[in-house]
Amino acid sequence: MSFLDDPPVTPAVQSMYDADTTDDGYVMNLTRVWAQRPAADDAFRTLAGLLGEPLTLRERAVLVSATAATLGDAYCALAWGTRLAAATSPEIAAGVLLGDDEGLSASEAALASWARAVTRDPSATTAAEVGCLREAGYDDAAIFSITGYVALRIAFSTVNGALGAAPDAELAEAAPAQVRAAVTWGRPAATS
Repeated sequence: MSFLDDPPVTPAVQSMYDADTTDDGYVMNLTRVWAQRPAADDAFRTLAGLLGEPLTLRERAVLVSATAATLGDAYCALAWGTRLAAATSPEIAAGVLLGDDEGLSASEAALASWARAVTRDPSATTAAEVGCLREAGYDDAAIFSITGYVALRIAFSTVNGALGAAPDAELAEAAPAQVRAAVTWGRPAATS
């Protein structure tokens, strides 16, 4: 479900659909959007992998959950809030989505705070905020990667949201109840 028609099924598009079916059991709505340009999807995944490389899955889940919530992106909030819940707890994940970082480590809370600041107004960030990331143990190369990763996730969310990609019914159903309850913004989930 999006504002675009499904693209013609080429070998590259079919490969994307097959990967979703193998990984998730269905073709995600956002995959149907990105299937308009499979090479762009590949480039996004390559860059996201490169920028996310120094981070753990849990750190990436904190970053994306905080970014998606600040941006108002229900799709990524449900997906990454569920990942964060698996890595921490449903209560902690829901808290991050609601702007409460209780239960996160000091370094994770610094990541969440930075993601929110970059998402809200990147031109208003301060050297002191970067200093908080340094104090949390991140060097300048890691801070660049963290910031680039957040910016890339904002772009990804923007494309999906602008083109009407609704969160998949399966994705919403698989999310913990606390995560679903926290996500009160963005596009509503598709129905089964």
